[in-house]
Amino acid sequence: MELSPTAHVILGMLSWGPKSGYDVKAIVDNSTRFFWAASYGQIYPELRKLAEAGLIEAEAGPEGGRRRTVYRLSPTGHERLREWLSAEPETYELRDDGLLRLFFAAAAPDTAAGTLASKRHYHEGLVEQFREIEATGKPEGFALAVLHYGIEMNEWAAAWCARAAADLESATRAA
Repeated sequence: MELSPTAHVILGMLSWGPKSGYDVKAIVDNSTRFFWAASYGQIYPELRKLAEAGLIEAEAGPEGGRRRTVYRLSPTGHERLREWLSAEPETYELRDDGLLRLFFAAAAPDTAAGTLASKRHYHEGLVEQFREIEATGKPEGFALAVLHYGIEMNEWAAAWCARAAADLESATRAA
């Protein structure tokens, strides 16, 4: 069975312990979505496929207000996760609508300053959000290292936007 990127996210999260689909989505929303998103529409079908393939095991969770299924990684699932982690990553893709608009801004130069301001604001907001996550003390180990990457990369991106905006303003005044 060929595993999708969402399947790898699920296997990775289940390697931390048993979780429901809701738990996986909640963790995604506060962690991997900043670099690898997954929706409920992706997570639940993948949970079914992974269970059918024997990579995860499902069991009815504790009864309460809402019935839920809790999943745990099977030994076969752990081995598939290990194989994926051992392989060289296939993608280091960055998709950034702001950069794409700047790339083509010569067609409408008056839009560049607004795009840079918006992009800078976005990255500053992420830094603030990541600092709040960091302050909880919850991310540890490798997850904390990835969080620090996010903080530093977004601090750099915000500073780059400020420099690019200053350069654009200087060039506009000189022209």
